[in-house]
Amino acid sequence: MQVNYAIEPDLTAQAFLDVLRRSTLAERRPVDDSDKIAGMVARADVIVTARDEAGTLLGVARSITDFHYALYCSELCVDTTAQGHGIGKALLAHTVAAAPNCSAYLLLSAPKAVSFYEAAGYKRHGDCFMFA
Repeated sequence: MQVNYAIEPDLTAQAFLDVLRRSTLAERRPVDDSDKIAGMVARADVIVTARDEAGTLLGVARSITDFHYALYCSELCVDTTAQGHGIGKALLAHTVAAAPNCSAYLLLSAPKAVSFYEAAGYKRHGDCFMFA
């Protein structure tokens, strides 16, 4: 499968919503609140996409960053039919390339995705906290 990766700052909220629904991430995102989804896309600092040869959106990594110290990837979603082909790992690699001066790249794993991150060799950090 050929996959094309790109930085897409103009990704539409509808396209993002569609791939959220085709991944397992929709169950933990406000997919019924179109204003919130639109704001999430509009205010992201880095949006990396994966598309097949026909241009179908297969995955998205949506991140917030200051481009100097920290980057937080708030969504990493891949269409369930395209999982297992390295798309998630490549989306994260392209995300790092888009903000190379950061020294902290962070994400919170969805419960079903923990094994993906472990198998990919990402370092687990036990001191993460949610506040507010």
